[in-house]
Amino acid sequence: MNPLLASASEMSRALRARDVTSRALVDAHIARVVAVNRRINAMVQFRFDEARREADAADELLRTTLDPSRLPPLHGVPCTLKENFAFEGFPQVSGMVSRRAAIAQADAPTVARLRAAGAIVLGFSNTPELCMWMETHNHVYGRTSNPYDAGRIAGGSSGGEGALIGAGASPFGLGADVGGSIRFPAFFNGVFGHKPTPGIVPNTGQYPEPKGAMNHNCVTGPIARRAEDLWPLLRILSGPDGVDPLCTAGALRGDPAEVKLEHLRIVAIRDDGRRRVAADLSGAQLRAAHFLGARSRGLSWIQPRALRHAFDIWAALMQQAEPEPFAVQLGDGRRISTLRELGRWAIRRTPHTLPALVLALLESLPVPRARHLELGKALRTELLSVLGDDAVLLYPPYTRVAPRHNLPMLTPFDFAYCGLFNVLGFPSTQVPLGLNARGLPLGVQVIAAPGGDARTIAVAQALEREFGGWVMPPR
Repeated sequence: MNPLLASASEMSRALRARDVTSRALVDAHIARVVAVNRRINAMVQFRFDEARREADAADELLRTTLDPSRLPPLHGVPCTLKENFAFEGFPQVSGMVSRRAAIAQADAPTVARLRAAGAIVLGFSNTPELCMWMETHNHVYGRTSNPYDAGRIAGGSSGGEGALIGAGASPFGLGADVGGSIRFPAFFNGVFGHKPTPGIVPNTGQYPEPKGAMNHNCVTGPIARRAEDLWPLLRILSGPDGVDPLCTAGALRGDPAEVKLEHLRIVAIRDDGRRRVAADLSGAQLRAAHFLGARSRGLSWIQPRALRHAFDIWAALMQQAEPEPFAVQLGDGRRISTLRELGRWAIRRTPHTLPALVLALLESLPVPRARHLELGKALRTELLSVLGDDAVLLYPPYTRVAPRHNLPMLTPFDFAYCGLFNVLGFPSTQVPLGLNARGLPLGVQVIAAPGGDARTIAVAQALEREFGGWVMPPR
């Protein structure tokens, strides 16, 4: 077993069979982080010494236990975490200059669950400023680059996590998604990411932490190099924590192992009708659609008219959730003067990044809420009717493969390809579909009606078997 290619589940099986040691797995991934991080700047806080000590302890327990099958499911398996999740005693900066000295006082519930399951955390990955842009860059840790081409973005806001996993430096990690922040990094870095149905996994312990109705739009979920890890990780992460108001039942429905592809219907949408999708990405979706259509109850293509208003629907439903104003978050509770900070940015005197300031400026603009709330409601009803409880939807994750640094600022509304499904509350699994002619990852979203997480993950596993899934960057 090559530990840099194996899934967390494969590592766990090898550990229990005593075919490998936890220390060997941890050391292999630490060596890979050291080899790639200078190029991609994805891991920004390190706990290598602690990880080695925990691996040695895990090996000692494996050596002395009579029944390894009774050990926690991730016993001795390495992983990484997005830096905005609280981990006791380590920074929780979230890309904010004013939070350079912020140290978490307790583990986030999801972090505590992974650690209780035996996972060994190697370190913490980079985010955009306050986790609110699709390119990972801030004035604390710098810019994260794509492992397939360092001149391109790794995505955001879980961009550091996606880059580490795509580079082979981590088998899985923890991300959060309010507008594509799990799926963009998974797509651009050629790995798997799952945005769960809202209410399954608690959001508690992030910074910034979603409040009230925002817990519907922002969800926590796994990113992994192999599809077989997504469901076991969801089982570990799911369940109420007594704090997140939406995560009260937290029950996962079904099981990917019980999903029969021949019983599913496949629905596909080529684009949103306004922002065209590049030919190589459309071609990958078409190949996936034809493969699944031939092995299921059939393939149908649809084009809902309301998709043309995807960004406006996202913006209206986000405003309806009444998030704390972004300009207030940037000021640590006091609203910043966005125009003043933009002027300071021009002379390189502001602690804030340009995307953060532009977002703060845009949120002050009026949104024609009533019309787009109705469009969103109608679109959700239409998709629920189309998908039912026996179909999945194939939809592009973005308009093109990983763009070069800064270019997403020229097409800022393209993120709605992912963001729309946050506000609609649909689960979505991002699936890699090989590399294009330039060696950059291709992929597709697999979406289901709320509660259909097992279906999207089962289809992701089928696509991985057919198209190969994640491919280690050749350089």
